[in-house]
Amino acid sequence: MNDTEKKTVYFREPIAIAFVIAAFKIVLYAVAGSNYGYFRDELYFLACADHLAWGYPDHAPLSVFLTWASRGAFGDSLYAIHLLPTLAGALKIILTGLIVRELGGRHVAMLLACLCVLVAPVYLGIDLLLSMNAYEPIFWMGCVLSYIWAVKREDPRYWLMFGAFAGLGLMSKHSIVFFGIAIVVGLLLTQDRKEFASKYLWFGGALAFLIFLPNLIWQYQNDWPTLELLRNVQESGKNVVLAPHEFIWQQIFILLPLTAPVWLAGIWYLLFDREGKRFRTLAIAYLVTLVLMIVLKAKNYYLVPIYPVLFAAGGVFWEKVAGRFRSGKPTVFVYAAIVIIGGLIFLPVAVPVLPVEKFIAYQAALGIAPPKMEVGHTGPLPQHFGDRFGWKEMTAKVAEVFNSLPPEERAKAAIFANNYGEAGAIDHFGGQYGLPKAISGHQSYYMWGSRGYDGSVVIVLGDEKEDAEKSCRSVEERGRVGHPYAMGEEQFNILVCRGLKTPLLERWPKLKHWN
Repeated sequence: MNDTEKKTVYFREPIAIAFVIAAFKIVLYAVAGSNYGYFRDELYFLACADHLAWGYPDHAPLSVFLTWASRGAFGDSLYAIHLLPTLAGALKIILTGLIVRELGGRHVAMLLACLCVLVAPVYLGIDLLLSMNAYEPIFWMGCVLSYIWAVKREDPRYWLMFGAFAGLGLMSKHSIVFFGIAIVVGLLLTQDRKEFASKYLWFGGALAFLIFLPNLIWQYQNDWPTLELLRNVQESGKNVVLAPHEFIWQQIFILLPLTAPVWLAGIWYLLFDREGKRFRTLAIAYLVTLVLMIVLKAKNYYLVPIYPVLFAAGGVFWEKVAGRFRSGKPTVFVYAAIVIIGGLIFLPVAVPVLPVEKFIAYQAALGIAPPKMEVGHTGPLPQHFGDRFGWKEMTAKVAEVFNSLPPEERAKAAIFANNYGEAGAIDHFGGQYGLPKAISGHQSYYMWGSRGYDGSVVIVLGDEKEDAEKSCRSVEERGRVGHPYAMGEEQFNILVCRGLKTPLLERWPKLKHWN
């Protein structure tokens, strides 16, 4: 067989479908990768990349390391910072295809599973944002593949690979620990419990621990800041608390309701099908993780890293069903076309493909908005879009105020932001105006300290004059910040505070704001 014939055979393999769909994901990035603007969290992650550490109060370090490397290689334009998350989204589709292949699926299963992963609005959204959420499913599905290979090939050495993915997953986002617990429960409740007799499973656990150890040491050295932050979130009532039925419904909604027949069938296939139940551990792991997320009052997207395996299993299930009927395959292709149409309808809700004015009209006509996840954030746009507006304009306004100060005040003036979005915007856009780096008590900014400022002159962002007057000898309002599409909390007066009543270094511990 010559090289041309080998390539032809390869492209006839089912896995080629996964690569084609993944390629479409990358094309979508090329279309929408620089629309609207920098998201609030993206500005924060760029700031974190200037302060490399083995941990941060509100997230694990791996995504920051990747941001640092990406920025060094490609720069920090919107296209540049969205490249790695998009590639991670494409890899998620390919991993879904690999799971389909291991479960015995062919072309129909591959098409259904990978197509569902492509069109799910929650994946479309997170895969075009710089954050740890885009990378998280890679590590969960890496663990899934490792488990499948370990039990299917009866080769326990794959548990070492499981441990590597789990350890990297912990360094990406700590919530993978719940998936790990769920896998252990699944092993204990199935015939896979015999895997505990293998030394490689325990070695895999040790490997995961060693990979995670630097972050664990950092947590210990800094008095467990992540636990403190999580307690604050619970006590503050920051997040929208969902009842069990609301959480489940929102899973259906954010994955696109039209895809529900596939992933729900995946649960059935793994639990009860004669062939699928060989991997029943995975279905139990999903159910346990679901219960944990509901009990812990998690945000709706915390569970989404697990769904590619259910889409894979559901694709195999429907392929088997379709094979029993003469009209089975044509019916599947009709269903796939309907899913594509549904995905296109919801696409502008998840990805900034429309001009913002047209999006507002489109969402109003559609009559459907993404579910709200946090109590306080309001604005004319959904938060995942609204938090992309106003940062450049805010920085320009702050620069006007800063540069209007007398030279002797400008030399010692600090810019204090009430949240990491404002601080990150000053850090990212402020250089062109000669602005100093911002200070803030919010999240990691608190740990970076007051940068040596004494508090004699402070430009305050995102605070009320009445509140600032409690801390400053004089407070002057100097300009209004407000973009029509920005979130409500980003509409405020810029304050110039003179004569902080308590020296800034002494006051700093009281400014901690972890939520």
